[in-house]
Amino acid sequence: MDFEQRRVHLTARQRGVDATALSRLLVQVPAFLCSLAVVTGFASAFFGSAAWLPVTLWVLSGALVFHRPTEGFLARRLLRLRVPTPAERARLEPVWREVTARAGVDHHQYELWIEENDGINAYAAAGHIVGVTTFSLNHLPNGQLAAALAHELGHHTGGHAWASLLGHWYAQPAELTWRAIRAMSRLALRVARVISLPATGILVLLFGCGLLAFVAAAWMVVLPMAVAPYLLALVNRRSELRADAHAAGLGFAHPLAGVLHTMRAHEEASYPAAGPQARTGGLAKLLSSHPDYADRLQHLQPYLEDRPSR
Repeated sequence: MDFEQRRVHLTARQRGVDATALSRLLVQVPAFLCSLAVVTGFASAFFGSAAWLPVTLWVLSGALVFHRPTEGFLARRLLRLRVPTPAERARLEPVWREVTARAGVDHHQYELWIEENDGINAYAAAGHIVGVTTFSLNHLPNGQLAAALAHELGHHTGGHAWASLLGHWYAQPAELTWRAIRAMSRLALRVARVISLPATGILVLLFGCGLLAFVAAAWMVVLPMAVAPYLLALVNRRSELRADAHAAGLGFAHPLAGVLHTMRAHEEASYPAAGPQARTGGLAKLLSSHPDYADRLQHLQPYLEDRPSR
């Protein structure tokens, strides 16, 4: 595959928000509302009439998704990524420039990061992060590495990466509160069991009645949150297929298919005692964030037949 430098024609619209990104944001609206209620409650308890200030700051904090220094902190501390060495950058940048040139995207808009990992993978995170594992960098041919990066670029240009992080960030207060409630409930049940069996029964009854009352009063929030994990998994699977289509549309269908075949072979070698159906059946499949390899390859088939690799 040719990676010689050439004139790049940048598109007028470097980023967008596709249907999967919008769907992700809509699915997480109930979690955002619960988080808003939690933040407002804590702010009112500690700041009184000035509660609007921390609430406003929390709402505006989502802008940090696009703040480069914050992204660097997230990359290092949360994602465990590092800056490429000069040798790694020399290997990676020509491939990345070819991908962005085909997409009509300014390659300077994104930052390349490395993960020390023996698996085949790449990442699109926050607003400008594109990460790749050391195994992918050192073992994938140029074409397959370009296909993996084109897939991640599709997540960025479609708005998937920032929508995912934004939804996760705004759901944190609600999730942390739910974890605290569950921890306190388990502790209360343990204490009640030590005291007496009737005390445990009374506590379970009171907790159950309180839970039913809450569900009845706030069903419009509780029910969407109950199905949100399944909807988010569905949105994630759709975003993967859209990113595959983005890479294929840039001419990387054949090398991307090669990457998927290699990933499937590595996964099957890692789970010799269980077949693919055993690992992805039932609820596990509904909650999977990625389509299975057969599904991804099936969606790539029109590109493999009609659009030869460039």
